[in-house]
Amino acid sequence: MSNPRPERRARGELNRVLVVDDEADIRELVDLTLSRMGLAADCVGTVAEAKSCLAEHPYQLCLTDMRLPDGEGLEIVHYINEQHGETPVAVITAFGSAENAVAALKAGAFDYLAKPVGLEQLRALVKSALRLPAQSSREEPMQPLSGESGAMQQVRAMIAKVARSQAPVYISGESGSGKELAARLIHAQGARSGGPFVPVNSGAIPETLVESEFFGYRKGAFTGADGDRDGFFQAANGGTLFLDEVADLPLAMQVKLLRAIQEKKVRKVGCAVEEPVDVRIICATHRNLRECVDKGAFRQDLYYRLNVIELKMPPLRERPEDIPALVDAILLKLHGEASPSLSPGALKALERYPFPGNVRELENILERATALSSGDVIEAEDLQLAPEEMAGEAVGRGSETLDDYLNRLEKQAILEALQKTGHNRTASARLLGVTFRSLRYRLERLGIE
Repeated sequence: MSNPRPERRARGELNRVLVVDDEADIRELVDLTLSRMGLAADCVGTVAEAKSCLAEHPYQLCLTDMRLPDGEGLEIVHYINEQHGETPVAVITAFGSAENAVAALKAGAFDYLAKPVGLEQLRALVKSALRLPAQSSREEPMQPLSGESGAMQQVRAMIAKVARSQAPVYISGESGSGKELAARLIHAQGARSGGPFVPVNSGAIPETLVESEFFGYRKGAFTGADGDRDGFFQAANGGTLFLDEVADLPLAMQVKLLRAIQEKKVRKVGCAVEEPVDVRIICATHRNLRECVDKGAFRQDLYYRLNVIELKMPPLRERPEDIPALVDAILLKLHGEASPSLSPGALKALERYPFPGNVRELENILERATALSSGDVIEAEDLQLAPEEMAGEAVGRGSETLDDYLNRLEKQAILEALQKTGHNRTASARLLGVTFRSLRYRLERLGIE
């Protein structure tokens, strides 16, 4: 039995959207909304019909329900990611089905909508998807994450991938490792690059002011509220909200943040109604968020909602080969073309230093050294590095346990093998002298994508 032809509107050269939902009223609502936005819609009701349409036409966006008569919306998400990588796909989930939304985002969905579908949220999603640049034509922004080590190449590849989604991103890593720079790159390379990027230090806000700072307030809501004021969510509307040190948020605020993320609505303090917001959440912390959950300091449901995609920023001590490029970039930023150079001894000293403060510490060291240097060349003594921290093989171990130290060496060896083989896992396993299955296990255990 052949698939019925999709419900199709008259079109010229309009952007085309594929709508997959077995409920005729939902299809009609979405079709009408898209038409008023100047878009053409092909509307079908099954997975098979959707695949047939995708084989016939290119689409700028696909909207699919999660539950269909002949399969799941996740099947369409996987199919489009594998066969039509340039097409963003968003899912429509049942009200309150946060688990389905997270599963879809992890599978590669661009974004999601909850039923009943809000027209304002639908229009915002469609506009974001149509602003998404094609992978082949996207211009690379100025690159602030210097270094050509395997670890940094992996970070940049991950940033390029997650930039094409609206899924929440959790950036983990030590202080000074470049978490905010990574968040800014994700924003700059994605569909929201024309919108605001609002960074917030979650641990720097007094607990009594957290809710009003995040969601805003109405005049008279509390003593001192002399007028209406927007919060961080409203300021980031249409863009990205970066929550740094998110582990420091009070538990009471974590509940409200979870609701805001799931419902895409916020309520100002002193206001009786919620207002929709179109915000992508990126969060970061130098603490182990999983351990915070285990200790009861961070809500598990919020952790799973924020940690849809994790981006791990490697510490500088694990990529000493990047130090020369970082030095050049930092000195150029500090002094322009007239920047001083480093002597071979100074560069060697930096490569042996463990950098507990990571790239931020390297920048501080170079800024201090240029002030102390008497000439155009920075010598090792100008760096003022602690001698006891530069003792042979113990460099970089600090307070590491033996297991952590061995894991770090193992990870470095695997990343180097992957880089040498062009990320061919079979060849990497052969180079390392292990089986493919053993390498796959080690990749999963060490969190290497």
